[in-house]
This record gives sequence, C-alpha cells and structure tokens, in this order.
Amino acid sequence: NAGTEADVYISVYGERGDTGSRQLLRSQKSKKFLKGQTDIFAVEAVHLGHLYKIVIGHNGLGSGNGWFLDKVVIKDPITHLDYTFLCHRWLDQGQDDGNIARELAVTDASTLPGRQELELKRQEIWAAEKWKFRKGNTLQFYNRLTHGFICLNPDSRVDALGDKKNKYGKVFFLWIYA
Repeated sequence: NAGTEADVYISVYGERGDTGSRQLLRSQKSKKFLKGQTDIFAVEAVHLGHLYKIVIGHNGLGSGNGWFLDKVVIKDPITHLDYTFLCHRWLDQGQDDGNIARELAVTDASTLPGRQELELKRQEIWAAEKWKFRKGNTLQFYNRLTHGFICLNPDSRVDALGDKKNKYGKVFFLWIYA
C-alpha cells in the first residue's frame, strides 16, 4: 500500500524562478506511482538554472491515496546535471505526520548520497519507534531461545527475569529469533 492513485503535483525551484505547480500526467510506465516502481516524466519549463528545492504532493483523492516517496531525481537536459531530492517518507493523512505534500531540498553534492539516505532512513525509523520510549513505558523483549523476558524499566533498570505483569502498565513485545 505504498503507491497512490491520487493526482500528484510538483513545483521545481531554481535560481531563476520556479515551474509553478505541475501535475505529473504521463509516466513512461502504463500505471504510475506503484510501490517499488520508478516513474519517469517529461516536464517542460524554462531553464531555471541551478535547482535548490521542490514541493511535491498529491490531492488526497481516490482509494488508497497514501504514498511513500523515496526520492525524486531531476535530470537537467541543458547542463546534464542530476539533482536528487531525498524524501523517504509518507505523503498520507493517516501515516507519519499526516502531510500529503513535502518540501524537499536538493541533496548536497559534497556529501555521499548513500550516507544521507541512511541518515534519512534512521530518522524515519526513530520517528516511528520513539513513542515506545516515552516516560513511564516499560519495554519487554521475549527471547524464543531462552523462553524468558528482558524488561527495560522506566527508571533505566534492566530486569533479565522480566515479568509480563508489572506495575508500570504499558508493555510492548519484540520477539527475538536467535
């Protein structure tokens, strides 16, 4: 469910102006914006010079309109430069932060793209998991090998003989397969 049937729009910004909002209509694929698919679009515009950001989003219409966008690459046919805009987030009212549009800055050419993508993935995972570590929550990990629990208590104590029922209330489980 990472693809979308909604209408997708993009605005490209460069040192000489912007394209305005453009709907991405004709992909080189027969069905556009499917999970795991790379879509290619031709967008006609005046030359904007060096690009620095894009705004991309969708109209939120249609069934299953939520969309997970990995990245956008714009190839400038005049300068032959590639501009990469990393996203690696949901554009979905029911996922992530609920936004269906994202403003993305161009990837800094002085950093390694792979390293930046890893950092974005790390941030995304932390954003999804940090709620478990709120004050007062107790985490319990179940080890299938020993059939025992490891309990991480709110006061930073670790209990290797963790009890499923404890005074702290909220308990989360992670099965570790060894």
